[in-house]
Amino acid sequence: MSTYTIGIDVGSGAVKSTLFRVEEDGSATWLAKSCERIRRRDPLTLAREGMETVLAQAGLDQDDIDYIATTGEGENVKFATGHFYSMTTHARGGVFLQPGISAVVDVGALNGRAIYVDERGKVLSYKMTSQCASGSGQFLENIARYLGVAVEEIGALSRSSQDPEKVSSICAVLAETDVINMVSRGISTPDILKGIHLSMASRIVKLLKVTGIKSGTALLTGGLALDAGLLAAVQEEMSNEKVSVQANSHPDSIYAGAIGAALWGAYRHQKLRELEERATA
Repeated sequence: MSTYTIGIDVGSGAVKSTLFRVEEDGSATWLAKSCERIRRRDPLTLAREGMETVLAQAGLDQDDIDYIATTGEGENVKFATGHFYSMTTHARGGVFLQPGISAVVDVGALNGRAIYVDERGKVLSYKMTSQCASGSGQFLENIARYLGVAVEEIGALSRSSQDPEKVSSICAVLAETDVINMVSRGISTPDILKGIHLSMASRIVKLLKVTGIKSGTALLTGGLALDAGLLAAVQEEMSNEKVSVQANSHPDSIYAGAIGAALWGAYRHQKLRELEERATA
């Protein structure tokens, strides 16, 4: 019997929704997806809109769904069946996107974290940055706005840098002051952005090392996963620190949390159904 499940990841910058069909043997088919930037809108309203969008894409009704799982900041989504901690959903979603990985690096709007996983997506260890750190998506967006750069341009500009200058401060407020000083000194926009990326990458590599991972592949997830400049900087820092871990991304990396929520929701639903069948046998 197939299980239809929806995963909704309410992040600080966007709400991501996915819809899956999962068979009894655990095989999963991804049927629909939706991503909406919050942009001062109500995240709970966007969560419902995301659910309605993926239902329409899959040609299903809400009554067809066996389990609606939330993650991230989605605890207050009233129509959800259950909620899962985002570290476990990103781990499971990362393994779905790229089987065989050893770690997931979730770089979101407010913080970053490195998660050491096994082949099933079970979390072995993890390490997180503080919310005030300058290694976050919101910090990078603020800097881009100050520099007059669109978010979509950040990666290409960073990769064109010839002489990057790292941001020295971990605190986001002080780091923004560093950037203002760089502008006044005539440092180019690409060199500033590459310097920020290298500073963020340095922290990411340190987080990975603390988790205990020594080899394999780390998949970037979260809102900054598709920032080509950040990915290049992480790869560069891996080489500089002599860490034998390959960092990469996936076109659907931003959906990792929502994917994991949907898959964990299907697993929980199937286990509850097994218990009910045993009780009535």
